[in-house]
Parts: sequence; structure tokens; C-alpha cells
Amino acid sequence: MNILLSNDDGILAPGIRCLAVTLAQQHQVTVVAPDRERSATGHALTLHKPLRVEAIRDPYPPQVSAWACSGTPADCVKFGLDALLSSPPDWVIAGINRGANLGTDVLYSGTVSAAMEGLLEGIPSLAMSLVSYTAKDPQDFQVAADFALTLLEKLGIPTPPPLLNVNVPVAEVIQGVVVAPLGVRKYLDIFEQRADPRGKEYYWLAGEVITDGVDPDTDLHAIQQDLITITPLQFNLTDWGQLAAYGQWFTSYRDS
Repeated sequence: MNILLSNDDGILAPGIRCLAVTLAQQHQVTVVAPDRERSATGHALTLHKPLRVEAIRDPYPPQVSAWACSGTPADCVKFGLDALLSSPPDWVIAGINRGANLGTDVLYSGTVSAAMEGLLEGIPSLAMSLVSYTAKDPQDFQVAADFALTLLEKLGIPTPPPLLNVNVPVAEVIQGVVVAPLGVRKYLDIFEQRADPRGKEYYWLAGEVITDGVDPDTDLHAIQQDLITITPLQFNLTDWGQLAAYGQWFTSYRDS
């Protein structure tokens, strides 16, 4: 299969390098990724300045075509689909992200947004994340990369095209795989007040994940049980339950 690969950790991040090498053993892989860290950029696009794209050789193997892009993860996928590839790929895959993309974090995630861009173009898409913020070497991501390869073998080219958000725990023994809905990811947010060398104040957003009281039927709980989580996502955010109620209210308002 032909695969377009991107991420939000940057073209030289160990996760994407591991995934590219692993997938290239059986598939044709093209990488278009940000030239630097672009985490938590959501689905932002670069509209007010030019995109700069440069071919990258090292550290990718010869059979992988790799490009560094000055833009966001969504920019990278759009460039790959609309300007680089001569035909649509069979899959768009984003990752492997260093750190979880669980629950409502998907709304901020550049990784998930890169995969979502593929779905918007009608292409099966996959967002892969390793639930570790300390992984530094490509081999740290090998379990997740192997699972991505297995998943592609199992799914083929599915119709209709899905977007699957996959999180892989770091555990001595992975307890299995579960398909689970998103949970509500809560943080204890802290804005740290600091001063720059000129004495001007600025703020740095920090915080900790709140792990207590997690809904047991969600991806948040499953990952705590050392399960790989798979969550199908969609881009239509319409609240169908509220649609009819508000439609009825405005109909009454118009007729009054």
C-alpha cells in the first residue's frame, strides 16, 4: 500500500522515524512532517506566510521519500496530498506521537488533526500515539510501530474510510486491545508567572492530568489497564440531540 506519514513532533522525532522504517518493510512510504515541534496546534493552517518544504535524506532509509515542511501538521498532509503525491495514498497515518492523545485531548492534538485531514479527503486515516513522554529513541516506539503494521494488515483499505485514534500503553505486558469511546480528559491547569531577561512578565501554561474519577467505559480507563485503545473519530461535531430542539424554538420565534 501507499502511505502518507506525518506527525506533530517534527521530521526528526524518533516516533515517526521508527514508524517509517517499520512500515517501509512492506509498504511504500512518503513522509511530510513539520520541520520542528508543532504539538497542540490543532487543525491550524498557514495562510499568511509561505510554506517552505525541503527534501530530507538522513536519518530515513533510501526507500522512504521524506520532506520537512515549515507549516503545521495539517499543512503537511494537505501539501502531501495536493502538491506532492501524484495520486491519493491508501492511508494517511500520523505519529507515532510521544505522549497520549486520549479523551478530549484530540481537540488540541496536531497528530489527530493531521490524520483528520486525510479523512476530510476521503482517505482512511490513523493517528498513533505512545503513552510516554520520556521515550527518546526509535526503538522505544517499536511496539507501537509493530501494532500499526498489524492493524494495516488486518484492515486493508476499508470502506467507508475511518479515522482511528490509537493509543499504545508502555507496559511489560500489554493486556489486549479495546475499542472505546473518548473520555473527558481533565487537567489541573497552572499558569506559571515568570520574568524574561528584561524583567517583563510572561506566563507558561503547565498542569497535571487528573486521573481520579475516570469513566470506566472510556479510553482513559482502558489505557490505565494497559490496553491498547482504538477510538473511531469523525469530523462532524453537530449535536444532533440539540438540533431539533433549537430548530423548533427558532421556528416558533419566527412565527410569533
